[in-house]
Amino acid sequence: MRKFMVVLDDSRECLNAMRFAAMRASNSGGGVIVLSVIPPDEFNHWIGVAEVMRDEARERIEVHFEVFAKWMRDRLNVEPELVIREGVVVDEIIAQLAEDPDVGVLVLGAGTDKKSGPGPLVTQLSRNAGSLPVPITIVPGDLSKERLEAIT
Repeated sequence: MRKFMVVLDDSRECLNAMRFAAMRASNSGGGVIVLSVIPPDEFNHWIGVAEVMRDEARERIEVHFEVFAKWMRDRLNVEPELVIREGVVVDEIIAQLAEDPDVGVLVLGAGTDKKSGPGPLVTQLSRNAGSLPVPITIVPGDLSKERLEAIT
């Protein structure tokens, strides 16, 4: 089964990427992997404090994921898988793609801010697109829900 991998973060564009990945998976009989990465700089504290912060970060991610997972299950009959990694975001995305041969497409949401461009993930991963093991689908941040449904 081909899986669509999408990155869960706090960005606005994450929502459209999540919807697109879930709809494509539903329409093609595929699956969805939701990857969330905890940056290493969040834990530059004493060991005990770092462990508590790491647990809190995981808990926040799981709660955020469950909102999307419930929508995918209830509306699209898709059971998403959550993967949480720690490290540099782009490095962890590439590592996950390398480790999971079932991932067929990486889905990213593009930001809409004209000054900052499409966002750091889209910018960095586009530079590496030629060496990635899967194609990237970039979902425009301004894409309406109706238009998104029409193209999936």
